[in-house]
Amino acid sequence: MKTSIKEKILIELEQIARKLHQRIEKHQASGRTLTLKIKFADYQQITRSKTFENYINSLDLITSISATLLETINLEGKSIRLLGISLSNLENEKELQAVQLSLF
Repeated sequence: MKTSIKEKILIELEQIARKLHQRIEKHQASGRTLTLKIKFADYQQITRSKTFENYINSLDLITSISATLLETINLEGKSIRLLGISLSNLENEKELQAVQLSLF
């Protein structure tokens, strides 16, 4: 059975989601906004994001939300050159922000 382009993209998204999940687990982080970014061969770029009330960090959620966001994008007749997922509005973002020190 031949794998469709959409199925191939979903397989790639799952691999990217796994890498993202490993990174957020390593840093014990979670975020509220998941963003899907697609760059096409013609250099057009599309991003779709979803923000949640609660923090997310589960692989299943990241994968399913990414797939849902992908459904909102028309991929017909387009070649993809870059596919990415990011998590922002991190739980510990305020702790990570730089603090300006006084000179005196």
